Amino acid sequence: MNKSHPSLSVRLLATSLLLLCSCASFAEKADREKPIDIESDTVTVNDAKKTSIYSGNVILTQGTLEIRGDKLIVREDKDGFQQSTSTGMPSTFKQKMEGKDEYMQGNGQRIEYDGRMDVVKLYTQASVKRGDDVIHGDYIMYDANAEYAEVLGGGSQVATPSAPGGRVSVTIQPKKPAAAKPAVE
Repeated sequence: MNKSHPSLSVRLLATSLLLLCSCASFAEKADREKPIDIESDTVTVNDAKKTSIYSGNVILTQGTLEIRGDKLIVREDKDGFQQSTSTGMPSTFKQKMEGKDEYMQGNGQRIEYDGRMDVVKLYTQASVKRGDDVIHGDYIMYDANAEYAEVLGGGSQVATPSAPGGRVSVTIQPKKPAAAKPAVE
């Protein structure tokens, strides 16, 4: 990247984040209409507080969405919107992209989802992968409603092989040119 054109680097980062982190807007739309299935070793349900805590090899599926972790806490607000927190070493998600035979995958030690705000946050050694494109950071946030993403590095104390020095790392593969259409005579 040319350092004399910071707007180019900002646009490239913004574009890559939107491509990589747009879980809600590019995810299979039909998934939201499917039932949620959760498997775990134990579950504790507190109806008064509208909270459920699933522990031990937790697997949540809803259509093509799959979330795995050691623990999943689901809270429901007075309007019926759910917020969930999945933790693990790592906690992972995978979901098919709308209209494509391609999946978006992500992981972190903690994944939070706010159903009311449509915001996903991944914490600690976080990464999101779409196709061959990948982004690493210590914190990744995507707000689907605002189409806004933010990725932060964590400094040298959280360095990993994929993010040396604890900095944000983005890999964007070149796009293949569209196949040439045969000439019509």
